[in-house]
Amino acid sequence: MDEFESLSHTKWECKYHVVFIPKCRRRALYEQLRKHLGEVFRRLALQKESRIEEGHLMPDHVHMMIAIPPKYAVSQVVGYIKGKSAIHLARVYGERKRNFVGQHFWARGYFVSTVGRDEAVIREYIKNQEHEDQRLEQMNLWR
Repeated sequence: MDEFESLSHTKWECKYHVVFIPKCRRRALYEQLRKHLGEVFRRLALQKESRIEEGHLMPDHVHMMIAIPPKYAVSQVVGYIKGKSAIHLARVYGERKRNFVGQHFWARGYFVSTVGRDEAVIREYIKNQEHEDQRLEQMNLWR
């Protein structure tokens, strides 16, 4: 995006690389859930006037690049997305699987980094994260 976003008295371009995990880093983000959860995250971000630019759901963590207007704190938007998605998961999948423990699906913390001018590098990193994790696992087998 070459153009800046606009609020009533502000021009802005605030993008963040965010990573968070399910509680106990259990591998709960499987095929059916992964496809469904991406759309849930996008809808929740739009409710906070934010936009998920790039994202990838790994079996045990979530990577996303998200544009958040300066009138919202990053912690407010990420907390909102994590909280509402956990409630949604409990409602939709709670009856089918015992592993989804109500509103406590995600671990408490998260990682956040500003994107700045390295946007292309971070987009590539998010897209290739799954392949990189597999490569590192293969390397660790030989130790």
